[in-house]
Amino acid sequence: MPDTATNARMLHTMIRVHNLDKSLAFYTGAMGMKLLRKREVPEGKYTLAFVGYADEKDQAVVELTHNWGHEPYEIGTGFGHLAVGVPDVAGMCEQVTKLGGKVTRAPGPVKFGTTVIAFVEDPDGYKIELIERK
Repeated sequence: MPDTATNARMLHTMIRVHNLDKSLAFYTGAMGMKLLRKREVPEGKYTLAFVGYADEKDQAVVELTHNWGHEPYEIGTGFGHLAVGVPDVAGMCEQVTKLGGKVTRAPGPVKFGTTVIAFVEDPDGYKIELIERK
């Protein structure tokens, strides 16, 4: 029997955002991602923006979905966080702070371990774990 997951890979994670301009500024500015593509859907009253560190054919990306005229979203109790590997967690936290972002857990080793991590928060309150990858 063929294994249908053999060539499978993660494509993107979608999060709903209240203010697309603020979210794009955070992800492309503070987080250093690139806007890969953006599509407005007037008949559906929403805009999709895909951001990431590399082309979608090479890496999973984040889909920012903006539903026009919607009130701010509640994060919910089931969502945990996005995780991003970076070479310098402290430097990334400085960049996030300098560009108006919020660091919610300062850089340091993970509890009971040695991996350096930190947490930052996007304009909608989504948590992003920064994991140091040298």
